[in-house]
Amino acid sequence: MAKQSFFEKNMVPLAVVVILLLAGLYVIGMYNNFVRLDQDINAKWSEVENQYQRQSDLIPNLISVVSSAVSVETEYVQNITEARSRWQSAQTTYDKDVAGVQMNNAITAFVSAVATLEDYPELQANQQYTLLFDELTGTQNRITVARGRYIETIQSYNVGVKSFPANLFASMFGFSEKQYYEATAELVTPTLGTGQLP
Repeated sequence: MAKQSFFEKNMVPLAVVVILLLAGLYVIGMYNNFVRLDQDINAKWSEVENQYQRQSDLIPNLISVVSSAVSVETEYVQNITEARSRWQSAQTTYDKDVAGVQMNNAITAFVSAVATLEDYPELQANQQYTLLFDELTGTQNRITVARGRYIETIQSYNVGVKSFPANLFASMFGFSEKQYYEATAELVTPTLGTGQLP
């Protein structure tokens, strides 16, 4: 009878070790993928928040230019200021996004009112106002793009968390489905012409 080699004698235990090693590597890879997807969501939200911050930083300049041209505080300026304060004090991602959209709406309503009223040609002709208007418009566009990327990232994460067999491990690792951005009844575009310019 021929002498068996080490591998022949230990084929079953070695096969079990290889299978366990491959399973362990698979689980580690899956966990790392969940972490990567989760961090990608955080990074995308940071870009949304960065653009909201940029918009918030432009508001004092807008108020200064408007106040010097119109010399009376308008309801629009009050709405913008209040929306900015709500954004700055918001704690959660959802609350920050709601307040950010309200800030966008207040700015849009004001800019639209100024553009459609002929009572304030000095404001419409003000070069600082025009530059701020361009900056705010560009920032609002960047917010829309950044929010779209954020939503796409959440979709990728949710697909990863809910797909089989990843879903078996997701809850074990503490990863659960994330909520998509949803517009609520309070996030409506204001009707032009509301509010009072003096």
